Amino acid sequence: MTNSNRNRAERTRILIVDDHPLVRESVKRLVQQESDFVVCGEAEDREQALTLLAASRPDLVILDLSLKDSHGTDLIKSLRDQFPQLLILVLSMHDELVYAERAIRAGAHGYITKHAAIRWVLSGEIYWSEKAAARVASKVARPSRAPANHTMDVLTDREMQVFELIGTGQSTRQVAAALHIDMSTVETYRSRIKEKLHLKNASELLQFAIRWTNDLKA
Repeated sequence: MTNSNRNRAERTRILIVDDHPLVRESVKRLVQQESDFVVCGEAEDREQALTLLAASRPDLVILDLSLKDSHGTDLIKSLRDQFPQLLILVLSMHDELVYAERAIRAGAHGYITKHAAIRWVLSGEIYWSEKAAARVASKVARPSRAPANHTMDVLTDREMQVFELIGTGQSTRQVAAALHIDMSTVETYRSRIKEKLHLKNASELLQFAIRWTNDLKA
């Protein structure tokens, strides 16, 4: 084997999963700046990701939580079941104080908004930003002294997904289609969310979800 072929064989293979072509291209450029990394595939949704994973066998998957056909936490759980040795790194626009812990619980090895943590994850460590790490450490150190720092902690992953979609203005039918569940199931989740967040009716739920979603984008 020539030195060139040996170097290619030893490079870390990375699969990028994001439903925005421009984001995939930006991440790809960052990855390719490192001589020991190589992008072995790109996917825009869950189906493509699973197909490419079986074919290309990457060492690391970099994925966003917002995908066309599913939520990223659901995909992470599937990846952990089917490819238990696979490293998973979440690169997301979402507030890390809300989603980082959920992503790690689902099976991700890191949650970032910058590419520097790729090497950290590949070294076998779990990556947290300083802000997220401080929050989780505080919860562990003082579990019973105060309520959770963020209201959203009371919601399950699926309830969080429904709440987020409501915040983008989607109807019950649209939420059901996006999450591949029945409309009656969406209504059940809506009721649970209202109860947990102490919201009186659908109008309060919608207003709070929209305000929360807008705050994330600010």
